[in-house]
Amino acid sequence: MNRRQPSIFGAILFLGAAGSLPASAQTTFQSYRCADGSQFMVGFFEYDKRAHLQIDGKAVTLARRLGLSGARYSGGGITLRITKAATMVKRGRRPPTACELT
Repeated sequence: MNRRQPSIFGAILFLGAAGSLPASAQTTFQSYRCADGSQFMVGFFEYDKRAHLQIDGKAVTLARRLGLSGARYSGGGITLRITKAATMVKRGRRPPTACELT
């Protein structure tokens, strides 16, 4: 059975408009364009250590992992690395690709 996951960003916008999120909660959304032509959006929330991605038409939540430099998140076959030098995303068996903020 192929069930489509609802967009995490649509749900967040709905909850924010409904007043369910505290006024003091910080939310950061960032859009990226990658060298392989793909694009994704990532959301970070003040009280949540996870990264919430919208990539390849689906919502994926990535758990924070131990990283030597910068931040590393992974889950659902996707790894996101954010350092001062670069942002890289790896999906499944594809090689990692460099991404830039748009």
